[in-house]
Amino acid sequence: MHTPAFFYGTGRRKTAIARVRLIAGSGEIVVNDRTLEQHFGNAINEADLRLPFRVTGTEGRFNAQVKVEGGGVTGQAGAIRHGIARALLQLDPEANRLPLRQAGLLSRDPRMKERKKYGLKRARKAPQYTKR
Repeated sequence: MHTPAFFYGTGRRKTAIARVRLIAGSGEIVVNDRTLEQHFGNAINEADLRLPFRVTGTEGRFNAQVKVEGGGVTGQAGAIRHGIARALLQLDPEANRLPLRQAGLLSRDPRMKERKKYGLKRARKAPQYTKR
């Protein structure tokens, strides 16, 4: 049995979707053909994105090529982290599933913005009630 050239994982959070490829390398993360600093700036904590690598003990062994779309900064960062965790699970399911599960990295964060309802100002805010 041969090992594949890369490991793939799709991560989602809010309305962001990240497609992650893990390739053997030195630990670089490239997001939409840009470095992490160019894509996110100071908006996110880089250690938060690298958490799946730290939990599984694979820090510095893989480069991550990420295509992410939709959502904002926090949603994209969460989607990337989820995608990395899923790709690491594909790498070695027996060894990586328990630490990733205990760190809460395999479950998708289901919170999304609720849709606006007609007759209301937002999803739940109603116009002010006047008695007379």
